[in-house]
Amino acid sequence: MSDGSVQIGEKGKSAREAFSLKELVRRGAVFFLLFALIVIFSFAQPAFININNLMSILQAVSVVAIIGAGVTITLAIGGFDLSVGAVAASSVMAASYAMIVLDLNAYQTVPLVLVFGALVGFVNSFLIVRLKVPDLLATLATMFLLTGLQLIPTAGRSISVGLILPSGATATGKVDPAFLTIGRSSLFGTIPLPVIFMLVVALVLDVLTERTRLGRLLYATGGNEAATRLAGANVPRLKTIAYVMSGVLASLGGIIVAARVGRGDVSSGASLLMDSVAASLIGFAVLGLRRPNVLGTTIGAVFVGILLNGLTMLNAPYYTQDFIKGAVLVGALALTYGISRGKT
Repeated sequence: MSDGSVQIGEKGKSAREAFSLKELVRRGAVFFLLFALIVIFSFAQPAFININNLMSILQAVSVVAIIGAGVTITLAIGGFDLSVGAVAASSVMAASYAMIVLDLNAYQTVPLVLVFGALVGFVNSFLIVRLKVPDLLATLATMFLLTGLQLIPTAGRSISVGLILPSGATATGKVDPAFLTIGRSSLFGTIPLPVIFMLVVALVLDVLTERTRLGRLLYATGGNEAATRLAGANVPRLKTIAYVMSGVLASLGGIIVAARVGRGDVSSGASLLMDSVAASLIGFAVLGLRRPNVLGTTIGAVFVGILLNGLTMLNAPYYTQDFIKGAVLVGALALTYGISRGKT
């Protein structure tokens, strides 16, 4: 009897150890892959680990992380904002137009562009909440609307100093130097200001979504909208808040891009939608949460940035990078969901 008890105890211990190992892999999959990438790239190209290069990576992914945070909020309520890339690109054009054509300064331009993003988010929420248009269709329509609208004031041309307007007049304004500091200055000469914005957005939204009643209600809406409504929550208001936040964050991302390049480039938002969505989805795998979360989105953006920077430093062909990015995304999600498929 004692031998049987020992065998049962050993089996139980082995099962617990196996479960613990599986849980560790599930929760740390993205971190393990991230650490492996850093080690591989550092050995292959020692300059990769240089502090300036690391800050350059963080600066490059800051906009994606900020916009991805907005996507994450809409995912939390069970929606999906496809318009964020177009909002960001339109914000780049709007900020440049405000200064170069309307001759506004940075302190007028930044609030104006953020209000524009909030307005787009409100329009999205109106279509979804009041008119009952499905999230994907509503935000897709907004995306196409903004993609065309941003080109009309300049007849499809990028906005720079000396722009010739469709009327034939020449724009007399210029980009405010104070505006350029948003995208080009650094804290202590080391940490780029966009990285500070990224960290602040990640911290504030992580606390908001994970530690407050509003955050719990947002996730509850995405988990079971009917039950959340029956519990007394104002679901339409929660959805409106989510889409307005997404619009504002997309506009903030556009402001940073405009401040970095110093002009309104018509192609500036080409990849922002897909990159921000990829960061949000990789975020599902961070710590094995299997749900949208802002901290995971930020880590996902850094993950993609490190991957692309390392491949570039190793002279990998540009046409292979999207494939590799997709393969890593599939691998991270497969580790998170596949390993835990037997878990209830």
